Amino acid sequence: MIVEKFVKGTLYVVSAPSGAGKTSLLKQLILQIDRVETSISHTTRAMREGEVDGVDYHFVSVDDFKQLIQEEAFFEYAEVFGNFYGTSKSSIEHQLNRGIDVILEIDWQGARQIRQRLPESRSIFILPPSQEALRERLDGRGQDKAEVIELRMQEARSEMSHFNEYQYLVINDDFSIALSELKAILVAERQKSAFQQQNHARLLSNLLD
Repeated sequence: MIVEKFVKGTLYVVSAPSGAGKTSLLKQLILQIDRVETSISHTTRAMREGEVDGVDYHFVSVDDFKQLIQEEAFFEYAEVFGNFYGTSKSSIEHQLNRGIDVILEIDWQGARQIRQRLPESRSIFILPPSQEALRERLDGRGQDKAEVIELRMQEARSEMSHFNEYQYLVINDDFSIALSELKAILVAERQKSAFQQQNHARLLSNLLD
């Protein structure tokens, strides 16, 4: 049996409006496909109950975050509702160099920054089947008042207006179908000729010998 050495992984930038089901889909995707991990962002917001430093986020102080900005340690960063969030260069590069495909959950602004700096990355936008379905999902959580849900709907419409900047679109109407489509994207990317020529160089050489 020939043991192949995996080539550098692919960075997948995934965006979606709140309520589209992105987090649930990606959790299942990682369980069902090997060599796929999520990126762990840095943040200055307070740790919530049940969260673990280094698992959910890298929790840092504002001063430490600003120092990392000065050191150009982030592929992208943003301030959201008074808290900073950033994507570490070294962390992602370490994962990619191990042959791991990395999934980065991020909004359209961060995705735009990533595409500019890493044009070889792949981008996926997850959409709900309708605004009505999205509102039902947000309301079904039972966590927010009507005015908060309306604000989230406005934010969602703004986020969704950037779907055409992405290479792939997945409509999350039926969860199992949407998951299959996400898996198909990753599998298809791994079958591209250039990737396969690197990943199976010895096998191809033996076949032609």
